[in-house]
Amino acid sequence: MTGLRLLTSKTFDALSIRNFRIYFLGQLTSFSGTWMQAVGQGWLVLELGGGGVALGTAIALQYVPMLFLGSWGGLIADRLDKRKLLLATNTSAGLLALLMGIMVSSSLASIPAVFVLAGLLGVVNLFDNPARQSFVIEMVGRDKLSNAISLNSVLVNGARAIGPAIAAVLIATVGIASCFYVNAASYILALIALCLIRGSELRPSKPLKRTKGQVREGLRYVADNPSLRQPLLAMAVVGTFAFNFTTSLPLLAKITFHAHASLYGAMMAAMGIGAIGGGLYIAHRSRPSERLLGVLGLCFASVMAVLAMAPSAGLAVAALVPMGAFSIAYVSTTNALLQLQTAAQFRGRVMALHAIAFLGSTPIGAPIIGAIAAGISPRLAIGLGALATFLASSPFLRGRRGQILVVAKPHELAEA
Repeated sequence: MTGLRLLTSKTFDALSIRNFRIYFLGQLTSFSGTWMQAVGQGWLVLELGGGGVALGTAIALQYVPMLFLGSWGGLIADRLDKRKLLLATNTSAGLLALLMGIMVSSSLASIPAVFVLAGLLGVVNLFDNPARQSFVIEMVGRDKLSNAISLNSVLVNGARAIGPAIAAVLIATVGIASCFYVNAASYILALIALCLIRGSELRPSKPLKRTKGQVREGLRYVADNPSLRQPLLAMAVVGTFAFNFTTSLPLLAKITFHAHASLYGAMMAAMGIGAIGGGLYIAHRSRPSERLLGVLGLCFASVMAVLAMAPSAGLAVAALVPMGAFSIAYVSTTNALLQLQTAAQFRGRVMALHAIAFLGSTPIGAPIIGAIAAGISPRLAIGLGALATFLASSPFLRGRRGQILVVAKPHELAEA
């Protein structure tokens, strides 16, 4: 029992900090609402007569602003108080959800309206993502950062399991508009959590003063630091060719296994279960290193290759459990490596580049993977992701076994 208590204590270490605990609970409700809106939006597009192209466009529009303006969003996060910025982005996202709910209830919704609101949500995420990512270290400090990031991954994937399930019930019993209304309400709880955070217990970085060329300065900072440049490039490759499961998995279920939506649902559930396990493992380990990143990448690539060659639907679902675990462990480790090796005044811009590599690559990778899967074979599309992940991760195996080498200067770390 003592060993179990120690294991549990270490795994959930960051939750011992009051500010992060409150933030975590607020984000749990918010992310659940976000997944509900994602399901509602997709179903709404189909109900309005849209097909696969319209559905894919609505998804892509949420990431296009990040792809083209992500560095600028990160610069704003470096310049402003991150909690105040998060209050603004959460308020904006909640109002957009409320507006969409009203439009659906009033029979005013249309596919162009969905596109516009999806694009506006993408603009909100342009500022929200780097601020949210870099705000974590201000709550928990450097020692508990990796644990907090991994617990956030568990939160996101737990919400991915909860939100769609509730959304399915609401759509069947109340209607699509309810998904947007509930999501809007979930932001109220997130805003309350942000207001309850004690500013005196935060460790904020010094806001960056406005000068010319700060976006280019951030890009040069990454280009001159291999410990930042290499993980970001690897994440860009993996994000483009591997992390397109909402495109590859439904095609694998339909084309390869000639199944219906139930198999796709089982695939996503299996991956979500594995992702929770992978996040908890990294939360317990809390020692990110380049070597660990390489090992996780090779494991991720190997299981992806198994999925591509799975002879039956049952084996494909089984392979998705460890694939979910390794995929989330890979993302969490990359995130922690970048934050721990970045000077405080550059953290927002570096995390914006991470968002560009991980999320902004979706409008590029999804059409490529979709074209290969639909035109040739879903197995080949998934296999390409496995090969890209293997090639991108192999160089990290030369990294050190222990904790990362901190490249920020001592006086910069004092500001973190």
